Amino acid sequence: MSDSVEPSTTESTGLAVDVLVIGWGKGGKTLARTLGSSGTRVALVEQSESMIGGTCINVACVPTKTLIHQAAVKPEATPPAEWFTTSVEARDALIGKLNTRNRELVEEAPDAVIVMGKAAFLDPHTVEVTQGEDRLRITADTIVINTGTVPAGPPIPGADSPRVHDSTTIQHASPFPERLAIVGGGYIGLEFAGMFAGFGSEVTVIDPGERILPREDDDIAAGVTEHLEAAGVTFLMGSAVSAIEDTGDAALVRTEDGHAVEAEAVLLAVGRSATTAGLGLGRAGVEVDERGFVRVDDTLRTSAEHIFAVGDINGGPQFTYVSLDDHRIVAGQLTGDGTRRRSDRAAVPNTMFLTPPLSRVGINEQQARAEGLSVLVAAKPVAQIAAMPRPKILGNPTGMIKFVADPDTRELLGATVWCVDSQEVINLLALAMRAHVTVDALRDGIWTHPSSTEALNEVLGELRPLTV
Repeated sequence: MSDSVEPSTTESTGLAVDVLVIGWGKGGKTLARTLGSSGTRVALVEQSESMIGGTCINVACVPTKTLIHQAAVKPEATPPAEWFTTSVEARDALIGKLNTRNRELVEEAPDAVIVMGKAAFLDPHTVEVTQGEDRLRITADTIVINTGTVPAGPPIPGADSPRVHDSTTIQHASPFPERLAIVGGGYIGLEFAGMFAGFGSEVTVIDPGERILPREDDDIAAGVTEHLEAAGVTFLMGSAVSAIEDTGDAALVRTEDGHAVEAEAVLLAVGRSATTAGLGLGRAGVEVDERGFVRVDDTLRTSAEHIFAVGDINGGPQFTYVSLDDHRIVAGQLTGDGTRRRSDRAAVPNTMFLTPPLSRVGINEQQARAEGLSVLVAAKPVAQIAAMPRPKILGNPTGMIKFVADPDTRELLGATVWCVDSQEVINLLALAMRAHVTVDALRDGIWTHPSSTEALNEVLGELRPLTV
């Protein structure tokens, strides 16, 4: 067991605590540190040293965005394989530092202990943690499940080839793939497509859909497609993969409609799966849905009243910042006034880190039309926004900015921001929506110059009624 485990408090159970957290994701680790610093006895269980800090820090948000940035700043004269190797080394160094600091943050909490090993329920209040031949039973009044998700493995013949990767292993692809086939054109697939194209790979995205980004407006999806194609990405849409063959020198990805794509590496980017198998949830009385995710109510309680589920494992939006908010809800149930709910969330933004990033909050034009809403809309290509010189300064005037507003209240209903700094601008717009700030106030705001926020001055001045 981990050196962080304190001596057993009772002979029969090994360790007794007030709160047991299973899994080191954002919500779980924040709960462990917060509660463990305020007099609550907490144990945090993590099965892998390589996942200390959680998915975001180790294999998702931070490492992938590090590589995306490195790909965007690649020196033209540097060979792709050489720059990729340098970038991966920088990625690994950063993650190592974050691992160390994340462990320290929990260890600094006086009443929190870390237990390394795989957890499984024995009964509603008892979990056995296994590490090799070692066993430790932990009893707790309250248990928080925070085990997250892993890349989904579709049942494709040949998917077990060493040339086939998921979103974790592709980050250390060796040798660097001069040609990369990506199965799946969702957020994960497109981020990696842009990244590897930036490093210098010939990338082919294969997806059964009619177009990428089906939930985005047509002009946004078309613009992103054109932008990625210009960067070296080929799209094979309307094609489902039937098999992957290893030819010895490459992988051959075959589709049901007769296409064959040859590449040195294949990335399967078809979503993520719940990690509830092996937890023994049935012995704890915890129900899961048809996809294996833990069922929770509005306060994140499971079907067992004293057991909560936070982060990706509860089937909600798979964002680190949502997991952080999950921690607030559970903390409120345990030590606060208990009023915070999942249903309180409004205007939650998201960003896909292309270069430049694509961010969304609220509804878009496509949704407004589908729902027959009477709204105001405005849209403008970034290159035509005179009041926003920052993208031009940075040499990347790609993108488009779109707004949807209520004609009566003059409040923002949604925004699509595809431009430099969109991951920051969208947070301002989300706050404006939650605070009921009018589009007139945003349009007439005094913003720093040169900044991407200045686009609001110009684009919001062009709001017009949506025509059917």
